[in-house]
Amino acid sequence: MGFYYRKSIGLGPFRVNVSKSGVGYSVGGRGFRTGVSSRGKRYTTFSLPGTGIGYRTTGGGSGCLVVLVVVVVSIAAFLLTR
Repeated sequence: MGFYYRKSIGLGPFRVNVSKSGVGYSVGGRGFRTGVSSRGKRYTTFSLPGTGIGYRTTGGGSGCLVVLVVVVVSIAAFLLTR
């Protein structure tokens, strides 16, 4: 295993990620985030907050159904924990 470096700076819903590969940025909140990695790859991340379960897509145009399902499941999980 090699050494790595990554620093993340949060500015509200915006996040700037600095690593030895370069600078990336993303926008979003808890459970949903989309951005561009330091290598120039677009990504979208969906997760169920507090569970460690998530899904990440890279590239463009894929995962609309996944977005809908994850949003519905996230809302249901949120409402059940209240």
